[in-house]
Amino acid sequence: MTDLIGSLRNLNVLVLHPRDADADDLIQQINRIGCNVETLWPPPEVQLPPLDVIFVEIKESISPALAKILSSRPEQKPTLVGIIAYENPSVLAGILELDVHAVLSKPLRAFGVLSNLLMARRTWQMRQEALKTEEKLRQKLEQIQTITEAKFILMRHHGIDEQEAYKVIRSHAMTRRSSTVEIATAIIYADGLLNNLKVRK
Repeated sequence: MTDLIGSLRNLNVLVLHPRDADADDLIQQINRIGCNVETLWPPPEVQLPPLDVIFVEIKESISPALAKILSSRPEQKPTLVGIIAYENPSVLAGILELDVHAVLSKPLRAFGVLSNLLMARRTWQMRQEALKTEEKLRQKLEQIQTITEAKFILMRHHGIDEQEAYKVIRSHAMTRRSSTVEIATAIIYADGLLNNLKVRK
């Protein structure tokens, strides 16, 4: 957690908010934290450069331009902190639509900016870790499916059981100093090639 607090310094931050007293107060607080901050309004039609954090004003309706620039894939999405003046259903729907990590309410005060930024970064970090875990599990499942398919090919062609088929794959992997997944992929490819070369009657 101490590392997370220290990492707040030097973050690249963008404030998507009309340049008014609220924006000026927010920029001042972000500067005090030690972040590199810029402000921009209205939301541009083009994609934004890579950023660590975006503070964004959320109103009753989300503009198409704003929705577009904040619609990155989850693994590429920066930390989002919403800024709201009301808590009506439309604004709450906007919070959910943009999937922000924390919310600041107007009028903005010095107290709360740092703690909200910290919690937003923590939430973002946890989501990134969850996405990485999910990707690892997906890759693991694909590997299991590949090896299983290769085992069934060997079982079909050589009349051996599943355990023996896996031993064949593992033995070839050790001999060739490659992974069982690579050997399994080669078996599947070779089987497909042979099937394509069969003479059609």
